[in-house]
Amino acid sequence: MQSGAAKTKEWVLEYEPEQPRQIEPLMGWTSSGDMRQQVQLRFESPEEAIAYCERRGISYADNFAVNRRDPWTH
Repeated sequence: MQSGAAKTKEWVLEYEPEQPRQIEPLMGWTSSGDMRQQVQLRFESPEEAIAYCERRGISYADNFAVNRRDPWTH
């Protein structure tokens, strides 16, 4: 087993799911119509990530909101 430091210095933005995943009854696969779940934006510095979020009106504080729909899992 090897452990490296590649891609450990990046900041990643992942969108919260807007729709719950659905289980396909025949094969048991999970699916969703929410296309934003497939998006991951990577930034080289926290300043770039913060600037992007501020331009788009995305708040990091939403992760810790009392009325959050899903539990925080990170």
